[in-house]
Amino acid sequence: MSHPDQRALEADATVHAPTPRLLNWMQTHRGGIALSVTIALASSFLAEHYGAPAMLFALLIGMAFNFMNDMPQTAQGISFCSRTLLRLGVALLGLRLTFADVSQLGITPMVGVVAMLVLTLIGGVAFARVFGRTTAFGLLTGGSVAICGASAAMAIAAVLPRKYLKEEDVLLTVVGVTAMSTLAMIAYPVLFRYLGLADIESGYMIGATIHDVAQVVGAGYSVSDTAGDIATFTKLLRVALLPVVLTAVAIIFRKEAGGTAGLPWFVVAFIVLMGVRNLVPLPDGLLTHVNETSRFLLVVAISALGVKTSLQRLFAPGVRGLILIAINTLFLLLQAIVFAHIFLL
Repeated sequence: MSHPDQRALEADATVHAPTPRLLNWMQTHRGGIALSVTIALASSFLAEHYGAPAMLFALLIGMAFNFMNDMPQTAQGISFCSRTLLRLGVALLGLRLTFADVSQLGITPMVGVVAMLVLTLIGGVAFARVFGRTTAFGLLTGGSVAICGASAAMAIAAVLPRKYLKEEDVLLTVVGVTAMSTLAMIAYPVLFRYLGLADIESGYMIGATIHDVAQVVGAGYSVSDTAGDIATFTKLLRVALLPVVLTAVAIIFRKEAGGTAGLPWFVVAFIVLMGVRNLVPLPDGLLTHVNETSRFLLVVAISALGVKTSLQRLFAPGVRGLILIAINTLFLLLQAIVFAHIFLL
């Protein structure tokens, strides 16, 4: 028979022991998380010693470990880092951005984001018709380029009636827009620097043109912290327009948009934290700690994104299958360059 004190200790241990669900989650995710964190630490070390952007190192090193993306020991952890940690890091960026930062953009660039989004959607439909594709496919490709890449593609595909869209079309769009966004993350900062844009303008252009949130963050902070902050804010303006586009697509096809029209949680959190940052006095030490945490989470997320990036798979559908998405991407870039020369320079 157990002693009363022993039973008490066993009961206390049971209360504080991790639940089976938590243990299972840790077992399935720890390998991928450990890999992503290790790459992030190595990238940060190289960035400090060689002066190159940590996120670029993270992407390139991560790509070298692409073979681990499909391993059962690491797959789920990598996906967790590339999605959940990315969104958490972006949400925490709300504490970095002040109204003064946003006011540097002014109302004209914000209107420009809306105008470029609308024109890219129209262009997507027009280009699709030229290529002999349907209006639905044009909205899918144009919307993924105009808003937030693969996430927008999946959301728009959920709204479009199945009879107008094949699963292969969705897969092609996701692959194509991911490929274009990854290439843009590397090329656009160099291009905008060549065009003579300052950090604020470069951040705006990056946020207005690159498709996925992860690549916007990586490209923006590879230029500077200021460019990264502005790029993130500009990008989230585009993401915030996703419900509007989904509603419009649903009306066009006379279908219900269902529950897909809500704002993503990390966009809501970003807005709330930005409000807190500007309305509530916060200790500098806290802000510094949160900023460092946010930045490291983003480096971890970019590391995981690099592991998930396979150049062979990105271009597997062939060059012809990517032409339409590439045209949409270049059309958006051209709009942004013209806008910058008229209103920003």
